[in-house]
Amino acid sequence: MEQNKKLDQKAALAHYADLVRRFTPKSHLAQGCLRSFWVGGGICVLGQAIADAGAAYLKLTSASSLMLASVTLVFLTALLTGIGVFDRIAQYAGAGTVVPITGFANAMVSPAMEFKPEGWVMGTGARLFTIAGPVLVFGISASVIVGILYYFIRW
Repeated sequence: MEQNKKLDQKAALAHYADLVRRFTPKSHLAQGCLRSFWVGGGICVLGQAIADAGAAYLKLTSASSLMLASVTLVFLTALLTGIGVFDRIAQYAGAGTVVPITGFANAMVSPAMEFKPEGWVMGTGARLFTIAGPVLVFGISASVIVGILYYFIRW
């Protein structure tokens, strides 16, 4: 009886492995890397162009022009996410849209848009930090710990 049960489990596992092998889509690694590289690079080039334009035309300091670029990229990503365009770009480019600051903006707006029908407070407001919240918590916590260590090591 025990032997038959082990054979049935082995047959089931072999069958499952065969199904996984047949139905798993083939990976196009080189194509995915190329798309990710050029879209992510394009986002970074756009950010640099905004920073350069802020410095040249608006006569902003280096720090202010970089802040302008960051705020503009976050705004554009939030806008494109809200109208459904950024999701199509992200589907095409994969990690190329996640790595720059645009990934953070998309991570904040997407859950808020998904739960919008539940209302402004319990939907959009409550879900705004669903994905980005843990990133913020651990990022801020790590910076506090590093700041404390720096304070004591510096003396």
